[in-house]
Amino acid sequence: MRQRTIQQPVEVVGIGLHKGTPVKLRLEPLDTNAGIVFYRKDLALNIPLSPSSVVDTRMATVIGSEKGTVSTIEHFLSAVYAYGIDNMRVIVDGNEMPIMDGAAISFCLLLDEAGIKEQDAAKKILRVTREIEVKEGDKYVRLLPSNKASFHFRIKFDHPVIAEQSEKFLFSTQHFKDEIARARTFGFAKDIQYLQSQNLALGASLKNAIGLDGHKVLNPEGLRFRNEFVRHKILDAMGDMVVSGYNILAQYDSFAGSHQLNYKLTSKLLSDSKNYELVAVESLKSKAFAKAFA
Repeated sequence: MRQRTIQQPVEVVGIGLHKGTPVKLRLEPLDTNAGIVFYRKDLALNIPLSPSSVVDTRMATVIGSEKGTVSTIEHFLSAVYAYGIDNMRVIVDGNEMPIMDGAAISFCLLLDEAGIKEQDAAKKILRVTREIEVKEGDKYVRLLPSNKASFHFRIKFDHPVIAEQSEKFLFSTQHFKDEIARARTFGFAKDIQYLQSQNLALGASLKNAIGLDGHKVLNPEGLRFRNEFVRHKILDAMGDMVVSGYNILAQYDSFAGSHQLNYKLTSKLLSDSKNYELVAVESLKSKAFAKAFA
């Protein structure tokens, strides 16, 4: 399996979740070994994708520096993970990614439009070699050695619609598009009202999120999946793992994980070279991982 970029540049305009203003997103191909690089066009600022670039994880994964940031990158990055893209320039003209429909399917369609190009270099991935775990009370995220990429997630909310949900997802690009990419982010009406009073979540609406009051889903069309909430948590986790700079070959396991715990997990993983091997996909004993991107 070779490294991947996109065949041609593509553009889209969407609303930013927090500022509520239009954001122009442009994707451009990059050469081998360039990685995923975000670029703030309004600031002429490059931000390489790496845990060292993460500056905030409270409401979304945010990368940047004191010179400027890009927020809410995780939905887009889940599509990057699913398509196995290694090298790409991600250009925005503001401080956040467009929220689109609150999921990742719009980014999948954008990548389909751009086309995928295989490059003249071997694709390398992080193969986890020993268990890595981060805990916070009863919440945890962990990576377990495996010859397949999978995500096991469980959540529990004191809300009648969500309650306790779990999902096990064995990764493949098509499976992602069918089962995960359409799962939307969600929020509670009481929280949205507070956030908007603080000039946050100004772009949030029932067109780009699942809204909940104290008892029910507010979206007229209802849910896309019975357990859409936990599926979206898997979507977030996939995007957060790509912040490592690579696809990760492991079993991801979580109860009530968050962007903050995911950031701590990738940082802990990379902090000790005994935790992982950087290997070419073609050298793996199991060919299942490469076939998952077919």
